[in-house]
Amino acid sequence: MKTSVLLKRFLPYYRPYAKIMAMDLFCAALTTVCELVLPLILRYVTGVGMNDLSSLTVRTILIIGGIYFGLRIIDGMASFYMAYTGHVMGAAIETDMRQDAFDHLQKLSDHYFSNTKVGQIMSRITSDLFDVTEFAHHCPEEFFIAFLKAAAAFLILAQINLALTVILFVLVPVMAVSCSYFNIQVRKAFKRQRNHIGELNARIEDSLLGNKVVRAFANEDVERQKFNRDNREFLQIKRQTYKYMAAFQNTIRIFDGLMYVVVIVAGGLFMIRGLIAPEDLVAYTMYVTTLLATIRRIIEFAEQFQRGMTGIERFTELMDAKVDIFDEEGAQPLTGVEGQLTFDHVSFAYPDDEKTPVLSDINLTIRPGEKIALVGPSGGGKTTLCNLIPRFYDPTAGGVLLDGQDVRGVTLKSLRENVGVVQQDVYLFSGSVYENIEYGRPGAAREDVIAAAKLAGAHDFITQLKDGYDTYVGERGVKLSGGQKQRISIARVFLKAPKILLLDEATAALDNESEHLVSESLDKLAAGRTTLTIAHRLTTIHGADRILVLSGNRIVEEGSHEVLMKKQGMYYQLYTTAQLHG
Repeated sequence: MKTSVLLKRFLPYYRPYAKIMAMDLFCAALTTVCELVLPLILRYVTGVGMNDLSSLTVRTILIIGGIYFGLRIIDGMASFYMAYTGHVMGAAIETDMRQDAFDHLQKLSDHYFSNTKVGQIMSRITSDLFDVTEFAHHCPEEFFIAFLKAAAAFLILAQINLALTVILFVLVPVMAVSCSYFNIQVRKAFKRQRNHIGELNARIEDSLLGNKVVRAFANEDVERQKFNRDNREFLQIKRQTYKYMAAFQNTIRIFDGLMYVVVIVAGGLFMIRGLIAPEDLVAYTMYVTTLLATIRRIIEFAEQFQRGMTGIERFTELMDAKVDIFDEEGAQPLTGVEGQLTFDHVSFAYPDDEKTPVLSDINLTIRPGEKIALVGPSGGGKTTLCNLIPRFYDPTAGGVLLDGQDVRGVTLKSLRENVGVVQQDVYLFSGSVYENIEYGRPGAAREDVIAAAKLAGAHDFITQLKDGYDTYVGERGVKLSGGQKQRISIARVFLKAPKILLLDEATAALDNESEHLVSESLDKLAAGRTTLTIAHRLTTIHGADRILVLSGNRIVEEGSHEVLMKKQGMYYQLYTTAQLHG
């Protein structure tokens, strides 16, 4: 992205801190004035000393020293404000950007997360924004100071000797053009660094989360080799970055030296011809030193600038990720939900594979409180059909209706508050058992949390844990068994008390004893609720009011267990095959 575009996207973040920024720039102006006064003082003292030393009294020198000391006190106070309040402002802007990025991530659909590595996302909202703190503070400050110093230096130098000043300032645009190529390459190199850090994070996360699989297959060496390859590639990218940075800085040093050569040679010749006084040449040299120090500071800031712009660019890319699922204009909250579901000519294909439909022209009505079982071969669209109800995805054609109202016409929050999901792959957050159950209804009373655990058949085992409900479950609930995790997730849904329940192979990964306990909990949970159950173990769905067989992106059979067995169609084949292998 162009720098101008990125800055336009970034500038609104300064708005809440406009007063702080104005004060910061005022302090920057004060420090600049203090720095520019010293050469003038030395010029005056040197000139008086060379022309009429007797007029240079102790009182005069003390007054001048007192004035300069006062200026340095002002400089110190201004510098403290810039270093403290200015940096806090930068950190606050970084915090605001990170909050916006996280809020935006909450709005993105499953499609985004299915196609983006978590390591890359983490990199964009953490390390990519670290440099924004320094950038947000120093960028306006450094350029403002540079402008003031360059303008003041030019005016003072021109007043001392216009011809020498013109010669000197002709070199500045030449230097800028010469450095621009390396500056662009540094920016590109930083972008490659950021991208690769994301890949490196993804590699580490993948290896650590799958550490049991790694050890089970004795593939530690394989993981080391993969990491070593990525780590070495990162080193190569940094090597290229430092190469361009070195070339960039070296170019500046060459022009730096060239400017001093101009001052020494041209200034010396002008002094010989009487075109510049010795004291003026001393002051001139000091201002040139100040000017070159400013240029060097800007050059040093260039690396920080490019890091900041790279962070802003990757932040912008994240913020530009399309929000597919959102509240439509005029969406209203759901009230008085009964739980009737209607699929009206529903078709669906994933955005990155639109030519391959997952569902085709599905027409289905589910009565309030009805228990529906979804069966069929893998890839038949069972999970996708369920995902359309809470709008994890929207259909590409047709509509899903809840109590006769298209789910796209109601607010997402109210819709999802009325839909409970229990999946095979249970996710527990790092925290206590209590916190994971309470997640179903944040702020719920403790007695309600315990009541939900009892309904889920989880209370007894929870009380036997080391710290009861306050037991730490570990990352992703690793300290608990599969059955325990599943019953906690069911308790979470009990606490939520939704009208519609989606059970996605909730017992498929459990042993027989755990499956029996969890099935009892699920039966209690499903009572009085519209329930859709995806099951591969067909023996668990005999009690369903209707069984739907999905294959080839359509509903190919429908009926009770007895009716479908008599048909001897696909359900009959699936059931008898399961019996033979079961």
